[in-house]
Amino acid sequence: MRVLLVGAGGVGTAVTRIAARRPFFDLMVVADYDPARAEAAVTALGDDRFRAERVDAGDEAAVAALLARHGCDVLLNATDPRFVMPLFRAARKAGASYLDMAMSLSRPHPERPYEECGVKLGDEQFALAGEWEEAGALALVGMGVEPGLSDVFARYAADELFDQIEEIGIRDGANLTVDGYDFAPSFSIWTTIEECLNPPVVYEKGRGWFTTAPFSEPEVFDFPDGIGPVECVNVEHEEVLLVPRWVDARRVTFKYGLGREFIETLKTLHLLGLDRTTPVTVPGADGPVAVSPRDVVAASLPDPATLGERMRGKTCAGTWVRGVKDRQPREVYLYHVVDNEWSMAEYGCQAVVWQTALNPVVALELLATGGWSGSGVLGPEAFPARPFLDLLTEYGSPWGLREQ
Repeated sequence: MRVLLVGAGGVGTAVTRIAARRPFFDLMVVADYDPARAEAAVTALGDDRFRAERVDAGDEAAVAALLARHGCDVLLNATDPRFVMPLFRAARKAGASYLDMAMSLSRPHPERPYEECGVKLGDEQFALAGEWEEAGALALVGMGVEPGLSDVFARYAADELFDQIEEIGIRDGANLTVDGYDFAPSFSIWTTIEECLNPPVVYEKGRGWFTTAPFSEPEVFDFPDGIGPVECVNVEHEEVLLVPRWVDARRVTFKYGLGREFIETLKTLHLLGLDRTTPVTVPGADGPVAVSPRDVVAASLPDPATLGERMRGKTCAGTWVRGVKDRQPREVYLYHVVDNEWSMAEYGCQAVVWQTALNPVVALELLATGGWSGSGVLGPEAFPARPFLDLLTEYGSPWGLREQ
């Protein structure tokens, strides 16, 4: 397998460090708009299977040419969601498989944003599913940790743990702290703003997908491995759009343990218009400059990839499932916990970006070895769960199951 990895930020760098320990690929080209970032990721490995390149993720022709020049048969997208569609189209143009960790962006309903869906996450990609299927090509979308591993857990629950599923709820929580910062998101603030301030989507059988207000339906969820109770709220996330396509469940939700202070900060950014992506004009040394307010916020905060040494605690991603097995009610939580102290000592990566990066590498290995195969635009639920979970454990990062 020959891989083009686009994006050498925190997650992309973690991908290279995880992949370097595995033999399933022949070449991984690490490409970034900033060539120094790509070069740094490659140089740190001392592995001649890795090469650094510069590419603009928004330039479809340049990405397609880069795929062709290196003979890459799969593109792994480790950029933010703004670049999903150009990279998705570039892979199709070049005849390569495609894999991402976040899907094409949504747009709220223009009149009823907190009741009805507008353009949903992934709609632009699924609109082209026929083209991929007709070509016998695969686009594996939403294959990070959430979405990704959480979707694999949903498929595993449906196949092996339940006869009938009432509800699947993704529940994400952590007890991470960052020394020296009152507000320092452990993941891309650009992505965090996008998913937290957009109308959350809920799925119900018979009703389909609908929206609620941001941060709605708060609940306290008790997370394992010492993390403990965390208040979780509805957040827009890909799992709600993916799971019902392949798994039969009466209701699907996503709730994120953000914390009251984090929520209030996001609300303030929204109130001030600093969550907007449309550029505003500001004075500059050489005249007026157009800048995106959200990009200014991102530039003002520390790079999440650099926070590892200051972070303390654990992060947990998981899937809570309620239903019936052998005519008896059953409730379980399938989960994956990463301790930041461990991930920093073992890989030099902070826990959140490492946990995100791990799962696409596992998926790439399954595609390379034939453990997973398919064509079209498919989510993780479209594939058998057991091979993935077994390989995840082989990577030295086991998952857990808790009866509720």
